[in-house]
Amino acid sequence: MNRNTSSGVVHGIGSDTQLKANFMMLIVTMLWGSSYLFTKIGLDSIQEFNLIALRFGIAFILAGAVFYKRLIRIDLKTVFYGFLLGSILFVLFTVVTIGLKFTSISNAGFLFSLSVVFVPLLLAILFRKKPENKVIFGVGISITGIALLTLTNELTINSGDFLIILGALFYAILIIVTDKLTKNVDSIALGILQLGFTGAWGLLFSLFLEKPHLPDTTKSWVSILALSILCSAIGFIGQACAQKYTTPTHTGLIFSLEPVFAALFAFIFVQETLQATGYVGAILILIGILTAKFTVKRPFRKRFNQTVDGSEF
Repeated sequence: MNRNTSSGVVHGIGSDTQLKANFMMLIVTMLWGSSYLFTKIGLDSIQEFNLIALRFGIAFILAGAVFYKRLIRIDLKTVFYGFLLGSILFVLFTVVTIGLKFTSISNAGFLFSLSVVFVPLLLAILFRKKPENKVIFGVGISITGIALLTLTNELTINSGDFLIILGALFYAILIIVTDKLTKNVDSIALGILQLGFTGAWGLLFSLFLEKPHLPDTTKSWVSILALSILCSAIGFIGQACAQKYTTPTHTGLIFSLEPVFAALFAFIFVQETLQATGYVGAILILIGILTAKFTVKRPFRKRFNQTVDGSEF
C-alpha cells in the first residue's frame, strides 16, 4: 500500500487518527520488547518446542477468531504459502528460544534487531545488487557494536548470542519471502495461517523430543498467556490495523525501539544490567540499524524512508 511520506501524514487520514495509530504501534513495539523477558521466564518450567507450540497455537486460535471471515475465504495457495512461512518462523523461533537459554534478555533484544541490517544485505546478494553506502556503513557500526556487546576477554562469542544472531538472519529471510508471497493473497489470513503452522511444528517436535504439558505454575501460565495474547495475537492484530493509518516512516522509527524496551523490561523486572562496553555496543548496534534503515536527503533535515516493511508475531 503506497503512502505519502513527505508530509508525514497518510492521504485521507487525519492527524488525530495517525497519532492514535502511532501510539498503537508504540504499544505493539513495547509488547514485542517484552517477549524476550516472558520467553526467558517460560523456559524455567517449559521446554523449547512445548513453549513454541503453546505460544503460537493459542495466538492462532485468538487471531483466527477475530478474523474468521477471512479464513473462510482462503484458497489452497494461501494455505501453502502459510505453510512455507510458518516453517521458516518455526526455525526462527527455535534458534531464538534456545538462544535465550544461554544469553541475557538485553543481548537478545539488540542482537535480534540486526535483521534490519541483514535484509538489504541479503537482497544485495540474492539480486546481485550492490548495497547502498548507508547499509555498508550501518553494517560496519553494527559489527563493532556486536563485538563490544558479546565478545569475552578470550575474544569468543557464547552460543546463545550466536543463535540470536542466526535468528535475526532467519527473520530477515522471512521478511523477504513474506514480501514475495503476499502480492496476490490476503496478507492477514496468510499471517494467521503462519501462526498456526508454527504452532503445529512446535507441537510435532515437542511430541517426539519432549514431554509436552500445560503450564503448571502461575508464573509459567503468565509467561505463556502474555506471549500468546499480548506479544503474538494482539501484537499481530494491532500492527496490522495501525499500519493502515500511519506512514512507513513512523512505523520504522517506532519499531527500532524494540531492543530498548527489551533492555528496559530486563532491568525493571529481573535487575539485568550490562557492562560498560555492553552498553556502548548496544548503542552502536542501534545507531547501525538506524543508519541502514533511514537516509538523510537534505542537510539538517532528516527524511526517513523505511527499507523494509516487516513485522514480528
